[in-house]
Amino acid sequence: MIRQKRQQRRHKHSILSLVTLLLLATAAGCNQATQQTQTQQTQEAAAPQQSEQIRVVATFLPMYWFTRAVAGDRAQVEILVPPGTEVHDYQATPTDVQAIATADILVKNGLGMEDFLDSTIQNAGNPNLQQIDASSGIETVGEISPVESAGGHGHSHDQGDSDGGNPHVWLDPVLAKQQVENIRDGLIAADPANKDAYQANAAAYIQQLEQTHNQFQQSLQQYPNCTFITFHDAYPYLANRYQLQQVAVVEIPEDQPSPGDIQRAVNAVKKYDAQAIFSEPGVDNSLIQSLSQDLNLTVYSIDPLEAGPTDPQHYFTAMSENLQTIESACQ
Repeated sequence: MIRQKRQQRRHKHSILSLVTLLLLATAAGCNQATQQTQTQQTQEAAAPQQSEQIRVVATFLPMYWFTRAVAGDRAQVEILVPPGTEVHDYQATPTDVQAIATADILVKNGLGMEDFLDSTIQNAGNPNLQQIDASSGIETVGEISPVESAGGHGHSHDQGDSDGGNPHVWLDPVLAKQQVENIRDGLIAADPANKDAYQANAAAYIQQLEQTHNQFQQSLQQYPNCTFITFHDAYPYLANRYQLQQVAVVEIPEDQPSPGDIQRAVNAVKKYDAQAIFSEPGVDNSLIQSLSQDLNLTVYSIDPLEAGPTDPQHYFTAMSENLQTIESACQ
């Protein structure tokens, strides 16, 4: 009888233990489910940030570089004019209109560089579009860089340029710094939630621009008044910054210089006692090479930075190569 009661107690104890284990397992399962739910909710709360990023359109390559450098991963940035395409003569496409129609911000160089923009913006019909003029506040060059008459060429930086002045300010690292600051301030105004990121990204890029300026200044100070002939009026800011002299025989480049361009180059070399001739990538240099042999001058290739990779760091690679080119030409 006593043994039977002991067995009953043991049986009840076993059942009780089993129930306790089941309850603990259920509680643990609930805890795990709760944690998984909380984790999932946290991830879902974070996920919309990607879709809520502001959409930014930059007009052409240098503006894309600067904007992408400042925006980092806090904004979606795309480029309108494909790298290597002549911006001065660019004709907008329906895709460009759509890009501007759905953008929050448009970043442009200004100074008449993007003549195609006015009608494109109008066609896009985006009343909420905010525009950042990267050249705002920049003092444009006057008659500091001789430009030989372009004769039959109908292109001019003055045409359609309500602000006046040459638009190629990004080729001067000091003015490029000002453009980055303008882009930074515009992004902060449009997206204040990411102010700290924009400021930090801009500061890092500006530091590199300052280093580039210092390199140009230290290297070129030994070549004051070095004069070079160009077939594109793109380098007056750079020349003025570092006490050089650009003489442009063509304001806006063609695929191939005309015989008239070559004759103007001959006259300019003699008139200004030029030390070198600069051409650019993508230009047929056969006539220029022939000219250089006749004048006993070397033709060098200089980059206006309108083509190349979309990595913002390429600005510094290309500018370093330009510095080496100018040094070689001026020696």
